[in-house]
Amino acid sequence: MPESSAWLVVGLGNPGDAYRDTRHNAGFKVVEELSRRFEIAFDKNKFQTRFGRGSIEGIEVVLAKPLAFMNNSGPPVRRLADFFKISNSGLLVIHDDVDLSFGRLKIKEKGGHGGHNGLKSLMSVFGGGDFARLRIGIGRPAERVDVTGHVLGQYSMEESDLLDRIVARARDAVVTVLTKGLKDGMNRFNDKQFLVSL
Repeated sequence: MPESSAWLVVGLGNPGDAYRDTRHNAGFKVVEELSRRFEIAFDKNKFQTRFGRGSIEGIEVVLAKPLAFMNNSGPPVRRLADFFKISNSGLLVIHDDVDLSFGRLKIKEKGGHGGHNGLKSLMSVFGGGDFARLRIGIGRPAERVDVTGHVLGQYSMEESDLLDRIVARARDAVVTVLTKGLKDGMNRFNDKQFLVSL
């Protein structure tokens, strides 16, 4: 459990309609699903973040989307965490990951950035990677497609058909972490192929 009374659950992504359905915005999609499912409106703007406060199964949470673009996600999240007096132990970051196959989820207690610019920015302002994260697998691009084009590209038709179920499963992973802890979340959701677990 975090030292503070609330969790700060942050989805990473880029603001604006042009990026809405891109792979890099997987984190936004998951916090938007949490917002919908638990009726926590994104009704506040502060520190270049859009956020809402509420509860998930009795746990006080702040759901947030930083709006400073992926590469500069850190400072807005840091200011929001300081504002609510939420320490690193109460921070859960949801982000896309090219090193996981499409649809696979992985919860980590802490770690490096793996080349992810949003995590790099967060680590620079939080003094390292000592915060929990939920990684959403988007897979690596096909040959001759660069990684930037892949993460900023839209999902294929086949991927889109599965996306709602992946986002719902990621939502459930967040709820498990908040209510039962990181280890329970890892045991239930890590190292399993999405399609096999359906």
